Amino acid sequence: MTKHSLFPCQRYQAQPSSRRDMLRRCASGFGAVALAGLAQDAAYSLESTQSEELGKAGHGPHHQVRAKNVIFLYMDGGPSQVDTFDPKPLLTKFNGKDPGTLFDVEPTQFNNNGTVLASPWEFQQHGESGIPVSSLFPHVATCVDELAVVRSMVSEFPEHTFANYFLHTGSGLQGRPSMGAWVNYGLGSVCQNLPGFVVINGGLIPPGGLDCFGSGFLPASYQGSVFKPSGSGVANIAPTESSPQRQREKLDLIGQLDGFASQQFGRHDSLDSAIRNYELAYAMQMAVPEVMSIKDEPAHVQKMYGMESTYEPTRIYAAQCLIARRMIESGVRFVELTCPKVGGDRWDQHGNLKQGHENNARAVDQPIAALLKDLRQRGMLDETLVVWAGEFGRTPFAQGKDGRDHNQFGFTVWMAGGGVKRGTTYGATDEFGYKAIENRVEVHDLHATMLHLMGVDHTRSTFRFGGRDMRLTDVKGHVVHDIIA
Repeated sequence: MTKHSLFPCQRYQAQPSSRRDMLRRCASGFGAVALAGLAQDAAYSLESTQSEELGKAGHGPHHQVRAKNVIFLYMDGGPSQVDTFDPKPLLTKFNGKDPGTLFDVEPTQFNNNGTVLASPWEFQQHGESGIPVSSLFPHVATCVDELAVVRSMVSEFPEHTFANYFLHTGSGLQGRPSMGAWVNYGLGSVCQNLPGFVVINGGLIPPGGLDCFGSGFLPASYQGSVFKPSGSGVANIAPTESSPQRQREKLDLIGQLDGFASQQFGRHDSLDSAIRNYELAYAMQMAVPEVMSIKDEPAHVQKMYGMESTYEPTRIYAAQCLIARRMIESGVRFVELTCPKVGGDRWDQHGNLKQGHENNARAVDQPIAALLKDLRQRGMLDETLVVWAGEFGRTPFAQGKDGRDHNQFGFTVWMAGGGVKRGTTYGATDEFGYKAIENRVEVHDLHATMLHLMGVDHTRSTFRFGGRDMRLTDVKGHVVHDIIA
């Protein structure tokens, strides 16, 4: 990767003769003291990804780049595959029957198993591809010819926290680097004035907390930066000093102190990351207000996304999707969107399935469709990989009377843009939508495919830690070539 980006943001090229000299010369690029709280937020610096001392191991791009950016639409809680993108008519035929008489029932999270539960929503085929989508997603249904729908996803964990760590980091253990951190570690950031990895928090941080977006054993500068989808996005973004000269004096002092620490203790990731984040924080004072100014978007674009919706969660998610597009335009490498609060539970309907899934779908359906169409209209979708996924699916039988329990044995995710094969389905679950039986896709396979589309060989993007070369896909993962155009 060259230091000259295809995006408007570029890295500072000067090469200072010493760390103290560097600190002094870059003092104007250190953030205000009020922004020191951002010191854990940036995923930044091409130089850091190219440093042998930070664990470089043959980073990409290793082959043709199809996607330059990722927008990860995280569906917190686990949407039901049989109620969204994987229709199963036998659920209607055997509605109300004991599932144990039809197939082997595995232990579930709560073991409060009821009868077979038909989907409350109708499915119809859409687009030239004829992909069936339930009535939960009337807007996304208009975009099916952009999608590669994977119906055979499996996970190793049936519990939210472990499954979230697994989906985000490739490990069910806490403290591993998130896929957004791995992407920026492998490819570097292409933008100087915004983090390379951003999480736009709609209101629900997933079970497992901020460790889902962490940098783990990677340098701290790759950790996700959490933005709100309104106001300034991040706190303390405006300078508090009375004059530029006053700020410069403070920044010079910070530079001197950091220089003394480096001379005394040598290079350390915590100090290096703090230095890079001060630089980034200063640049963000100009960039963040601009990228958050979604009111500057044309009225018809705001309306398309759902900014005028009477349903507040739709307006929140519309703002998230619109900000995500603006961040991608500005060069942010990886953007994740969490779900808004809908007054009930996230996509985790152990009871009251119909109302809960309808509330969540209503919040995200229109904004997601608008995002796909907007990216296509702007010529950005072919280089932007959009991924829609929860941590697992739901059972085809009821929990209690009108809910569905967790199901890690077979569920659906979809991908769009970024080199995926448009208007296609891949894999299959059994006739009840319970277990993947054809072309099983593991979470490691999903990660390997995402990295592949970004030009990264997942087996070569490693970091030496704990005596072994660690990677996002551990010792597993196969690229799903059949969904790549």
